[in-house]
Amino acid sequence: MRIWDVSPRQLCRSHLLGEHRELHAIWSILIHQKKGYANHPETLRWKGKQKALYLRHEQIVSEMVRRGYHHFSPLDIAFATGASQQDVFVDSPDEQVLLLRQKKCGCTV
Repeated sequence: MRIWDVSPRQLCRSHLLGEHRELHAIWSILIHQKKGYANHPETLRWKGKQKALYLRHEQIVSEMVRRGYHHFSPLDIAFATGASQQDVFVDSPDEQVLLLRQKKCGCTV
């Protein structure tokens, strides 16, 4: 489970679409108090930052649409509360760039 802290434009197809799926999972855990993965470090860093998560979703969706994908799973803005910026990281953005480079997947970091 991971939400990257790099520009969605830099993500390969697999990481872009994977992040979109995982973002929805984290959103569901936070909004509906689901138990699965509730204590995962990636989930915990978004607790109280649903607005930041919502904004990341909008960035991901914008990139998906730019690439020609259709999007049918909007988030409810009414739940976009808390901090609007993410400042807690499981891996720093620089470490994330290194991780993505090591994958040799097509991400342009």
